[in-house]
Amino acid sequence: MKALIYEGVETLAYRDVPDITAREGEHLIRIAAVGICGSDMHAYLGHDARRPAPLILGHEAAGVVQGGPMDGTRVTINPLVTCGTCPACTSARENLCPTRQIISMEPRPGAFAQYVSMPASNLVTVPDAVALDKASLAEPLAVSWHAARLASTALHPSMERKALVLGGGAIGLAASLALKAMGIETVTVVEPNPIRRAFLIDTCGETALPEPDGMYPLIIDAVGYAATRSAASAHAQPGGVIAHVGLGEDTGGLDVRRMTLQEITFIGTYTYTAQDFRNTAQAIFDGRLGPLDWFETRPLADGPSAFHDLRNGAVAIPKIVLDPWA
Repeated sequence: MKALIYEGVETLAYRDVPDITAREGEHLIRIAAVGICGSDMHAYLGHDARRPAPLILGHEAAGVVQGGPMDGTRVTINPLVTCGTCPACTSARENLCPTRQIISMEPRPGAFAQYVSMPASNLVTVPDAVALDKASLAEPLAVSWHAARLASTALHPSMERKALVLGGGAIGLAASLALKAMGIETVTVVEPNPIRRAFLIDTCGETALPEPDGMYPLIIDAVGYAATRSAASAHAQPGGVIAHVGLGEDTGGLDVRRMTLQEITFIGTYTYTAQDFRNTAQAIFDGRLGPLDWFETRPLADGPSAFHDLRNGAVAIPKIVLDPWA
């Protein structure tokens, strides 16, 4: 089968790899669409020790089951494989499973390929009316749905339903959409890239600024750099909430003294629960997250140039989806 292989820092190769078969108790999925994630970019830049070369990246995927009792079923894939028996899993916090695996990290190859193998519990059936490239957005949307749910739940009921999202990429835009779906009426997105900011405003109908202004009761950092953490802790209202979902840099930026004196809640948030993923997929199917027309599709063979364009800020659109069969 064809696959896109991460071979070293800023080096990708599109080539043949051995065909895979379904693991015992799992299903073979013919991948129809797979998105490029920020974590794929971190690996591409050599910033993720969990993803050493050579490796097939990619975990935002949808496709069709091939063979077995689910043959022909259109599915979107929850890429987080968990044990199902630990305290985290049995309390519906599967994202905290200590033995969790995710495709695109060993021992599970990613979905920048024509096929992957997944357990049935990780598959959500996609209605015929929903395109599979749109269904592949369930994973990044679920990351933001989870962060928005945690943040909005933590927000004191006396505070204004108003939010600031730092970062206008796919996770930031998805966070804005999720917050609005959860009743946070006013959301401002900060995006310094003028090309992407214009896209957010003109195409997505977002309120977008080049830098933060004023104070906000709820802030989602969808970037995770020291600079964005600094902005988050400076612009959070006393008693407010910061949800940190970005993984750009490991340290720096937080004004811990101000957060302590002003009782600002900080929530680190990682991936999503299985229920969050299912809820996000249903929100896509129901149209509650809007038209989801903020991605472009390219052939998997063009993956190296797509990564290059993202690396150099040459892409206005928040998401690139790759087609392994184009």
